[in-house]
Amino acid sequence: MAGVSASTCKVIDSHLHVWATPRQAKEEYPYFPGLEPTLPGDDDLLLQCMSEAGVDGALLVQPRNHMFDHSLVTSVLKKYPSKFIGCCLANPADDGSGIKQLEHLIVQEKFRAVRFNPTLWPSGQKMTNEVGRSLFSKAGELGAPVAIQTAEGIGPYIQEIEELCRDYPATTVILDHMAFCKPPMNDEEEKAFSSFLNLSRFPQVYVKFSALFRLTREAYPYEDTAQLLSRAISHYGASRIMWGSDFPYVVAECGYKGIREAISHVAGKIPASPSDLEWILGKTISQLFQGAWVAP
Repeated sequence: MAGVSASTCKVIDSHLHVWATPRQAKEEYPYFPGLEPTLPGDDDLLLQCMSEAGVDGALLVQPRNHMFDHSLVTSVLKKYPSKFIGCCLANPADDGSGIKQLEHLIVQEKFRAVRFNPTLWPSGQKMTNEVGRSLFSKAGELGAPVAIQTAEGIGPYIQEIEELCRDYPATTVILDHMAFCKPPMNDEEEKAFSSFLNLSRFPQVYVKFSALFRLTREAYPYEDTAQLLSRAISHYGASRIMWGSDFPYVVAECGYKGIREAISHVAGKIPASPSDLEWILGKTISQLFQGAWVAP
């Protein structure tokens, strides 16, 4: 029976980016100054990669290359409405203009989530400042999950995340790239990973098992990430975990098809059931964003 349902389940990538080609950037969708990409990440390349890997749809995360100008991603969402939904980038400007932008992108455009990058907050400010709390609360009102990027590790941000989860239980949270936790090798890393696992006590917290090349200490197929996945499943359950590629960065690492295959390989190293893998490969994100990836 599992085999039958697996074939009917859509495979959805929870984390990838697209940006303009150099020509598009010159003509219509400029890059943010100083953040010009060093590798191609256009929608044509993405669709080719997804087709080769048998991936049906994806959540497009606004890239820093275009910062708060969402016009390129918006154009891709409009072009392929049954393929993609969007995750916009929260603008934590002191004047609160980001709150209006968030509402516009969620209500008027096809964005269904918002990303918090704490390094974009004004110097010395936390995600729990007045603007951050307003953005987080508004996202909950609009039914838009907040994806949190903790590229420096979860340690510096754990208290802020706990505070936001506690104060706004109606806002769903997604921890990008398993909160950038690598397989722990010392007490400090184990403490950080445990704090990540303990966030599972908040039922609104979900996890992206994504960008495995950022989480591993090994070469492809990143088998050491199996212990991360095993412990995450034991705390969160597979129905709160979703895989993600981190295209286009993954292309230079192991290839897009390679990362899709690595997910199944890694899951095969632990006592994960076929049902668990179905949740991780598509059911979790499809349930979280109901009505997305449905043919019009």
